[in-house]
Amino acid sequence: MSRGERSAAARRDWGSDDTGTSVLHVDMDAFFAAVELLDRPDLLGWPVIVGGEQRGVVLSATYEARRFGVHSAMPMSRARALCPQAVVLPPHHDTYTRVSRQVMAILADVTPVMEKVSIDEAFLDVSGARRRLGPPVAIARALRERIHRELGVPASVGVAATKFVAKLASSHAKPDGLLLVPREATLPFLHSLPVGALWGVGERTRERLHVHGIDTVEALAAQPVRTLHRILGVAAGQRLHDLAGGRDPRAVEPERVEKSVGTETTFAADVTDRATLEAVLLDQAHRTAARLRAAGMVGRTVALKVRFSDFRTISRSRATEATDVAHDVFAVTRSLLDDVALPPGGVRLVGVRVEQLQPAGEGVQLRLDEDDNRREAETAMDTIRRRFGPAALRPASLLERSAEPGAGPSEGPEPTAGGSRQRRWEESGSGRLSPGAPGT
Repeated sequence: MSRGERSAAARRDWGSDDTGTSVLHVDMDAFFAAVELLDRPDLLGWPVIVGGEQRGVVLSATYEARRFGVHSAMPMSRARALCPQAVVLPPHHDTYTRVSRQVMAILADVTPVMEKVSIDEAFLDVSGARRRLGPPVAIARALRERIHRELGVPASVGVAATKFVAKLASSHAKPDGLLLVPREATLPFLHSLPVGALWGVGERTRERLHVHGIDTVEALAAQPVRTLHRILGVAAGQRLHDLAGGRDPRAVEPERVEKSVGTETTFAADVTDRATLEAVLLDQAHRTAARLRAAGMVGRTVALKVRFSDFRTISRSRATEATDVAHDVFAVTRSLLDDVALPPGGVRLVGVRVEQLQPAGEGVQLRLDEDDNRREAETAMDTIRRRFGPAALRPASLLERSAEPGAGPSEGPEPTAGGSRQRRWEESGSGRLSPGAPGT
């Protein structure tokens, strides 16, 4: 679910000239909820929430539920309090992945210049498809109709001259709509929005800007760039100044460079025991390293994510020598965990991520000797697991804990998902390659 700030007063018609607006942003509406309703048509028009009961978080919600203030990543207890009449459905990530592939296949029929941003959204550059399929708005309209006809789920599409404005346009077209922002209307459209609509403007940044009387994109664009540098720092100030001025030179990239790989685990009950946390981190390190090797990548930074019982979340990272070895990843994450003071309430989620990825063997000097032996052993483990399943071979230190219930891995492509948390954390892994792109 998009969390970017929108303007209720934003116009729905900015003109009909789609010349020079070759970028489309296709965003599925309440995707997980929409897919669930395919099997539950009796719930159409009813507030529906997808996520874990009890300790889970909201993955998706129908617009009927959103009217009560329900949004993604909200604790389920809070969502139920806001909308007690809502029907809560458990997530089915395999189904979401299957439908997502079907959606992306439809988009790929239009143009090969497609950049998949997440499981339910993508950018398209249709400049090369105009002769065959018509102008951008006609292509967008045909895409929405085909997705709904063949898959039964709604999609909103933004059409604009840049990726950033196309993303904002699709957000303001929701639900189930289409919005064109002509090239000449780019600045009027942007300047009609609250400053929170800009990528990178979260609550703290918005408060910092508000202190200086900057509450709209128009007000931000009017500021001297040096003023924004002083308020926000050079990098953030320059980026927001460019976006507010309609400057976004990024092209649609058919093959996106993956920037990190990792996995997270949400526990069924808060954990206060460090030994248990370390065992989970070891398991995650092995899963992450295996995915690095499968992708032919190594990473130079290891990050740890910890979410406490009160939902406060911290991240810690440390640079390391380029590696794809679980032993190295675990050594760093355990050291990072040692520096974290665990509150009495315990921990509800931990995650491991390896960042600053580079292709293995391309100008990257890996450590030798003992590290080579470990890599060979872990590569042999990869082979056995591919043939006999992920539980066929495990580190000896995890064998005793394989019989301990209490934690469930985050499932499917969204690691913060709230479903099936009663399974033991070592039974199946999850995680995702994360592009790390803004606004995704």
